[in-house]
Formats: sequence, C-alpha cells, structure tokens
Amino acid sequence: MGSNIFDINYHQTGRSKRTNQMGMREMQARAFEKRNSQHLLVKAPPASGKSRALMFIGLDKLINQGVKKVIVAVPERSIGASFKDTDLISNGFYSNWEVEPRNNLTTPGGDKSKVQGFLRFMNSDEKILICTHATLRFAFEQIEDSTFDDCLLAIDEFHHVSADVNSRLGELLRSVLRNSTCHIVAMTGSYFRGDSVPILEPQDEELFDKVTYTYYEQLDGYEYLKSFGIGYHFYQGKYLSAIDEVLDTNKKTIIHIPNVNSVESTKEKEQEVDHILDIIGVVDQVDSKTGILYVKRSSDGKVLKIADLVKVEGRDRVVDYLRNASEIDDIDIIIALGMAKEGFDWPYCEHAFTIGYRGSLTEIVQIIGRCTRDSYNKSHAQFTNLIAQPDAKDYEVTFTVNTMLKAISASLLMEQVLTPDFKFKNRKSPSDINNIGELYIKGFKESSTLNTKKIIENDLNDLKAAIFQDAQIQKAMVSRDIDPTLINKLLIPKVIQEKYPLLTDIEVEEVRQNVVADNVLKSSVREVTGSKEFIRMADKFVNIEDLSIDLIDSINPFQKAYEVISKELNAPILRLIQESIDAKRIEFDESELKYIWPKVEEFFYENGRAPSEKSSNALEKRMGEAVIYMRDLKRSRMNE
Repeated sequence: MGSNIFDINYHQTGRSKRTNQMGMREMQARAFEKRNSQHLLVKAPPASGKSRALMFIGLDKLINQGVKKVIVAVPERSIGASFKDTDLISNGFYSNWEVEPRNNLTTPGGDKSKVQGFLRFMNSDEKILICTHATLRFAFEQIEDSTFDDCLLAIDEFHHVSADVNSRLGELLRSVLRNSTCHIVAMTGSYFRGDSVPILEPQDEELFDKVTYTYYEQLDGYEYLKSFGIGYHFYQGKYLSAIDEVLDTNKKTIIHIPNVNSVESTKEKEQEVDHILDIIGVVDQVDSKTGILYVKRSSDGKVLKIADLVKVEGRDRVVDYLRNASEIDDIDIIIALGMAKEGFDWPYCEHAFTIGYRGSLTEIVQIIGRCTRDSYNKSHAQFTNLIAQPDAKDYEVTFTVNTMLKAISASLLMEQVLTPDFKFKNRKSPSDINNIGELYIKGFKESSTLNTKKIIENDLNDLKAAIFQDAQIQKAMVSRDIDPTLINKLLIPKVIQEKYPLLTDIEVEEVRQNVVADNVLKSSVREVTGSKEFIRMADKFVNIEDLSIDLIDSINPFQKAYEVISKELNAPILRLIQESIDAKRIEFDESELKYIWPKVEEFFYENGRAPSEKSSNALEKRMGEAVIYMRDLKRSRMNE
C-alpha cells in the first residue's frame, strides 16, 4: 500500500530559467547582489545554478575587489566538471571563467601530486584553482592560515562541513575565518546535516551574509515541470517483493537500493540488482564498450537501457557513458547504491525511487534533486520511499516504528521546503487585508530584532529540519492524545533554544510562532464562500479574519502525518505503533506491578477485554498502562 504525503502544483512561469542582461538566472542575480560580502552563504536547491553563481562572484572579486586567487573545493572529483571553462562574455558578463588545465586538480591522480599542485598554485601568480575537499584539507596541513589572505575560498556542498571538533574541514574553515582575511563563499542545496551536529557554531555563522533561494521559487519558475509528489509505500517481509508495485518502467527512474548495513538490505547487493532486473524483464545483452544492460521488458518486449552502478566491476565504463549521455533515449533506468546522488545530472529523470529510510536529511534532498530538473519530457516528478511496515505479529517493532517515523518526518519536511513561504503579520484591525503570500494573525508577534529577522528570512527550513529530527517531535507526530499546546509551546521552543542558544526568551517566542504558523497553515486548505475566505486547519474551519495565534497553537502541527498514516495502516499496526510510543513514557517498579497485575486479570475476567490506558477511570487507565508495559517488556526479552 502507498500514498503521496503531498502533491503540489507549480505555475510554470519560466522565471527561474530566464537570464538578465548579464546572463544571470534569477538565483544567480540574487547571489551577485551580495558579491561584496566577505563571507557569503548561498543556500539554493540542486540545478539552480550555484556553480555559475560562484563564477560570477569569483570573477568580480578578482577583477574589482582586489582578491588575488579563487580556490573552489568540491566534495568529489566528478563535481569538478561543473566548474570547467565557461563562456560568460557572449551572454553579457564582462569576463570568462577560465581554468588552467594544471590547476584543475579534480582529474585522476593521487593525493600527493594533487597537494603539490595546490602548493605550487598558491606560490604562483595564477588565479583560479579547482580541487576536492580532501586535497584542500591535506594541503592546509602544510601552509599557514595567512596564506589565504585576500583569497576567495569557495566550498561547494557546504553541508560536508561540521562544527564537530573532529571535522578536519570544519577545523580548516574555523581557522581561516579567525586567522586570515580570506573571503569565503559557501554553497549548498541543504544547510542541514543528517546528524545533530551543526555545520557552524552560532558565533561563526553570524559572520556570514546569506542568500536563500527556495525550492519552491525554482520549481514554480520552471517551464515544463508542473507538479511534484512525495510519497511512501509500505512493504512487509523483504522489499524485493514490493518492487513491482511501485516501479513504473515507462518512467525515467533512478532506483537507490538500501545500504548493505541497513536492516532493509539482504546483504547481497548484486543479487538484489539481479532480482530487480528479473522483475523488469530479461537481459538481452550487455554492451561490452559501455557496460549498459539491454533488458527486454516482460510486458511488451520493449528493450530498456539500464545502468547498473552497484556492481563494481566495469562501473567506470558505465559512469563514463552516463556522463556523456545527453539524449533522452540514452538511458531508461539507473540502479544505484551510493552513487547518482550529489551532483549527478540527469535532467530526464521523472522518478526517484528510494528503498529504505535514509539517515541523512541532506541525502534525501540530494536524491530528490535528481528528478526535479526541468525537462520537456515530464510535467510531473515523483519521489517515492519504500519503507518497512511494522508487523503486528513481530515483536521486533521498535526499530521499525522509529524508522517509519523518521521517513515520514523527512517527507513532511520536504513538503514544507517545496511549498510557498508565507509572511505573517499581526492583525491590528479588521481592515488589514491579506495580500498574496501574506497572512494576518491576531496576537502574532512579529520580528523585533535583526536576529529573528535573519532566522525567519533565511533559516526557517533549516530550523524545521532540526525540529523534524527531534525524537520527541517524531513520536508526537503520530500520537492521538498528546496535547498540541505541549508540542507547540514546549517541544518546538526547546529545539529552537538548542539551535540558537543566544536568543532571548522573547526572540525564541517570535521564531516559535513563525515555525508553528508556517507548519499549520501550509497543511491547511483555504476556501472562498461568497465574499468570505475560510481556512480549514485539521478539524477546525474558521473565517480567515478570525485567525489567531491561540487558535493555531491549539492545532497539532503534525496532524497531517497522523491522518495519512491512519489512512494507510490497519488498526492492529496503528495500535502497535501507539503502544511502542506509549511504552517509552510508562514506568513501573516491581512492587507496583506485583500489586496491580492480579487486578488486571480480574478486570479481564469480569469484562472480557483488557483494561484501556485511554480510560477516564484512573485505576483502569493505570491497569491499561501496566498491560502496555508488560507487552513491551516481553518484546525486549525476546530480542535479547
């Protein structure tokens, strides 16, 4: 069974692809406006043009700002191609981007030679160098921080940096920030990591000006892509039995099979690929030059071109073929494990089909980015996550339940990222009119400081990522009984305070109200009846003029998650999930259990049912909690 958590339609304005008189697209022009910033963080989705934005900024710093050198660091060699020589003059800019071949250190070769090339460049008069993060780290060990004075260091895929003391790239950045006059441009499609470690400490992040270009702005400004869906599909047993229910071989698809260390994997990755190929059809031939598989589809005999990026032998040939595949008929399906994610470009991709929960939200953003390129062959793009469904007969449920909650929370985060942002204002009088993209809310606290304005304008989605990753929040998403006020006024502000420890209580409340209002109202439905506009939030239907922050705080901001899950899962499994969550908050000591258990048995004998932990009777409620506690204890002992 499966469901889309959401489908969103876009307006196909073409705006995000149009260029100005200098050849800059919308995002690039926005970044170029901040070209004089010494430290700049550019947050924009895959395919929005970050590489070329850096070229514009870097060349301006070299020509007009007295910067001596531009060093571009990318996470892996293949991404270095994004920064190859580029003609910018023909489209209206005042200089071309040109890299001396020996200063492109993302070509094949060992680390030692690359480091020597980096050091030679730093001691020369040459202007632009491309290298990997690894080369930058190794070279940094041999030079002083002051070597970067008056240089521009551009770090692509900036989420690889970490504030952790053991992060070498993070330590490099901190040293350069504090001990040199280096200019820095940091670029990323997702400014959040999969773990709980921040990318930058708050005091370092304060040094950066920010340019934020949202996923919604990009997709809404496309020419061809009209809609996008994010959904999930449950399976029980082994995932291979559910592949044919999800895979549509008429769509250009990237299939990411689970990591071999994950619970979803069979541990035999090549056999998994063979099984998927058998589901599709029969392998007719393997191109000896490219490694591409020609598979005759079982349903109609059509031959599909399939790339296997899981098998190590011959993979370099397949990668080379994909790098040069520019026509729509060059490839139909790609099967991958750790590849075809970050920086991989296949504009024709319609469906990103991912098996198993991905522990990193950044990884999910990167995978989704593979199918959100604009292309004439598609009006709809789809991300589907195939995840394990808890089994009511299986006592090993806690891990499965937690995995499912994480997958759902990641999808809900992406719903927030892919939909338009609202600007909220305090409704001071009935005459206040809601303009496009604005909503007036009674009692709403507007930003009163520069700190909160920066967070709300640039960091809201990153903050939501931290909120969605919080374990207590994830459990609250599917709880029927938790008080929404507890989520909105206790759990969410706790995460805000952890992420921004320097905020005052007033500032935390201003940010909190923006987060809660955004979560609730993005999941709401607006309807017009006559001259009145109404808004439906969960089970509340109100005149939009009566919208207040107190009303919003009374809504579970994750109600949609529970509604979707309830629709897709049967009652025994829902009960199991609820018990798994409830068991973590129920405590009994041995003496109380000995006292209450005979009463539980007596209740069952007299009523023909187990006592309910939802009962309004205090004793029955406690007996019901004892039943849940004992079931969880039994599961734990069976798993030892």
